[in-house]
Amino acid sequence: MQAVRMHQTGGPEVLALETLPDPAPAPGAVLIDVEAAGVNFIDSYHRSGLYPQPLPFTPGVEGAGTVRALGTGVADWRIGDRVAWAGAPGSYAERIVVAADRLVPVPAALTAEQAAAALLQGLTARVLTAETCPLAPGDPVLVHAGAGGMGRLLIQMARARGARVITTVGHADKIPLARAAGAERVIDRSHEDVLAACREWTAGKGVRAVFDGIGAATFDASLAALALRGMLVLFGQASGPVPPVDPARLAAGSLFLTRPSLFHFIAEPAALRAHAAAVFGALTSGELQLLIHQTLPLSEAANAHRALESGRTTGKLLLVPNSMER
Repeated sequence: MQAVRMHQTGGPEVLALETLPDPAPAPGAVLIDVEAAGVNFIDSYHRSGLYPQPLPFTPGVEGAGTVRALGTGVADWRIGDRVAWAGAPGSYAERIVVAADRLVPVPAALTAEQAAAALLQGLTARVLTAETCPLAPGDPVLVHAGAGGMGRLLIQMARARGARVITTVGHADKIPLARAAGAERVIDRSHEDVLAACREWTAGKGVRAVFDGIGAATFDASLAALALRGMLVLFGQASGPVPPVDPARLAAGSLFLTRPSLFHFIAEPAALRAHAAAVFGALTSGELQLLIHQTLPLSEAANAHRALESGRTTGKLLLVPNSMER
């Protein structure tokens, strides 16, 4: 099979397509023909060494495909089943072995590309808005990077809970995409002051919550934009890690700061299946709208990472086996 491998950490250039032996499913695991793999910032953290992994390493933690073979003891799946996963490393490949209890079924109404584009970010958006900081009708919230794949899902899920959303984008041409997702106000970070815009939008009170996946570049404004007892949900660091923070800064408004990881919320298989069913159900009903920015062959993994890190993408990036390139 073909797989993207990295033998050292570094920039996108360390990603190369190689031919490897087909893996065999271990007991309790399933061998899957990968039809689409999601490209996420966590993949770039693995590649850069920010989140160290044993080398050589195949990146990618999210995908969808068809069950090819079963390991001993697997009773919940059959060959030919359509499945998706989030959190299983090695997804940038033609085949992958995933523990049976970390798989979720893909509804017949969804394509593999839709499932791979929605699962990790959809699960994250659902957990952030429903469990990390449960939103209530009327809550004003700030979502950073509202035109990206993650941001658009966060806006839609916050709106589904009745929250009001102000969002940021990095370029003026992204404003219509963020508005279409349901944002009430869109801030162009390249020309507007984020804090001033949030204060004006909330009549000086500040927002109930900030969902920040950018990190270092936005942290200070995110913290300052909060209302009394507001919560900063720092779920990523696309611009780099946030320097150490003095907890005394939170006393300015009895503020809350959290750095959640999706995988702690879906550690139990039942929780994973329930959240995934909700995300796929919202997609199937049309309540949740996906935007796939681009689908590239595995051989273009380095270019996919360059595009992701450029800040110019709108929606989700996917990788597919070269034989399935469209």
